[in-house]
Amino acid sequence: MKILMVLTSHDRLGDTGRKTGFWLEELAAPYYVFKDAGAEVVLVSPEGGRPPLDPKSAEASFQTDTTRRFEADAAAMAVLAETGRLDAVGHEGFDAVFYPGGHGPLWDLAEDPASIRLIETTLGAGKPVALVCHAPGVLRHVKAAGGKPLVEGRKVTGFTNTEEEAVGLTQVVPFLVEDELKRNGGLYTKGADWGPFVVTDGLLITGQNPASSGPAAERLFAHLARS
Repeated sequence: MKILMVLTSHDRLGDTGRKTGFWLEELAAPYYVFKDAGAEVVLVSPEGGRPPLDPKSAEASFQTDTTRRFEADAAAMAVLAETGRLDAVGHEGFDAVFYPGGHGPLWDLAEDPASIRLIETTLGAGKPVALVCHAPGVLRHVKAAGGKPLVEGRKVTGFTNTEEEAVGLTQVVPFLVEDELKRNGGLYTKGADWGPFVVTDGLLITGQNPASSGPAAERLFAHLARS
């Protein structure tokens, strides 16, 4: 089994002067769900090379056993240092695609033609796509086969407005994930802030926040195991 994970290359948190990127737990937890199950994992990003890590996600208060395992794993760190280019891959050769979040994807992946094409062609080929936390925002321009927004009429979740408010970035991000999913006709639901919450609608799997990243990966892998 071979799974493609798509990371952001964007490292600027709006005009705040602060850094952003991908959220460590949202890479590490799914990475080990897949690796421990025997799957091959390939990492890509829009610019290739080492993607930017949101520095807050490496702070002690946000570390987990899985993030510590990842940072101590020389092989995993080597893979992270040399991600492939997103525009050089397609769904061919992969069984599924997984998007970790972090704030970075709201700026680059949400507008990236290669990302939009990857999601549309992966789902069109009957393969699942999972996105967690801010990554469901990447669906904002993705279309279904008939040309309507992909999320229209589909059950989805993602980072809540109240979670964004809690981290003080409501006025910084280019759009709010919850609002954007609703604007595009998504049947948005959510659980408690910061608690694990995952929604599945056919081949589309979305998770609400960092705590949902491992469960979303498990949901994706369970789908693959059944198919």
